[in-house]
Amino acid sequence: MPWILLLLAGLLEIGWAVGLKYVDGLSRPLPLVLTGAAMVGSVVLLGWAMRSLPLGTAYAVWTGIGTVGTAIAGIILFAEPADALRLVCIAMIVAGIVGLKLA
Repeated sequence: MPWILLLLAGLLEIGWAVGLKYVDGLSRPLPLVLTGAAMVGSVVLLGWAMRSLPLGTAYAVWTGIGTVGTAIAGIILFAEPADALRLVCIAMIVAGIVGLKLA
């Protein structure tokens, strides 16, 4: 169960990171509220997951999910570059996440 909570926390982290792109300098109320809710939800779920998981592992996996997901969202939603080096770096982060799960 803590790994599921951590996965959900990471997904919410992606949501709020992408949401920051849509708040337009804090001038758009709905994206601002949704982004704030995703921020709070992400941290709460991370805290719950940390009840059972080691601090370093939980935090690294949470940020890794957020980093990879946000990079992929940037490629898909905002036409950010998807060159080979960038994709290799994303794959290395995924490998690190998997390694922490297995350790």
